[in-house]
Amino acid sequence: MADKEHTRRRSPLVERKAKDSQKRRDEERWDHRHDGEKREHRTRDRGEDKHSSHDRGRERSRDGDRRDRSRERDNRRYEGSRRDDERRGRQHGRREGREREERKMVKVKEERDRNDDRRREDKKRKQENPFQSEDAEEGEGEGEEKDKPDFELSGALTEETNKFRGVVIKYREPPEARKPRKRWRLYPFKGEEALKPLHIHRQSAYLLGRERLVADIPIDHPSCSKQHAALQFRLVDYEKPDGTKGRRVKPYIIDLESANGTYVNNNRIEASRYVELLEKDVVKFGYSSREYVLLHDTSDTGELQAGEDDEGLDE
Repeated sequence: MADKEHTRRRSPLVERKAKDSQKRRDEERWDHRHDGEKREHRTRDRGEDKHSSHDRGRERSRDGDRRDRSRERDNRRYEGSRRDDERRGRQHGRREGREREERKMVKVKEERDRNDDRRREDKKRKQENPFQSEDAEEGEGEGEEKDKPDFELSGALTEETNKFRGVVIKYREPPEARKPRKRWRLYPFKGEEALKPLHIHRQSAYLLGRERLVADIPIDHPSCSKQHAALQFRLVDYEKPDGTKGRRVKPYIIDLESANGTYVNNNRIEASRYVELLEKDVVKFGYSSREYVLLHDTSDTGELQAGEDDEGLDE
């Protein structure tokens, strides 16, 4: 019996090993059970995550659809408002165009009325010529015409405009104005002193006065007007010795209604009337002491002490 008990009893080392192995087996069983539970939890969580991702995708798609529909509604509203604005803009533009045309027509009508009034006034003014004397009227009744100046709007001795260098010109050349072939000259004298001659054959007319901007021959004496007189060459008819008629360019002087008058051979001429100038006539303006003697290139200048000089009056 003692031998059997001895054989059944194990040594402490064996028992310890047996306990350790039993403990490892228990731990393995526990770990296996715990791993199974973890796997179940992971599977369950994975399924829940899968379902939640699907739900989130559906939500996102629904949100995207809502946004698309909202964007389409906004686009339709914008297009409708834009079309309305364009239609209103076209209507406003047509209205403005009509108003602009109406204003333009009103301005044109007013301008036409002003022009008609101006024409009627000009016609009355021509009919009632203030520069026409009783002698001239009688002459017209007899069929004789007197030379009358033209004071209509003009440029500096031209027919295009009534202004030259910003100054309104009082004189206008007549239709018979011509440049002379004869070389006419004015010999000015200041007392006994002879000044340089003025060559006046290069133009058909010369304006004389204090206004140096427009005057072809300046006259600086204070008694002279700004536009005092005009020297005009005109193509006129004349009778030849044999009785036939011909045409010749002759010099004329006209006083432009100056304050102190124009004098030919110490005789004051009538204002606004052409007066023919002859060779060796003496012309004076206002109260100026200067005298202008009219000669030409073939005249006898022996009595004059002033020699001819190339320096003269140029355009």
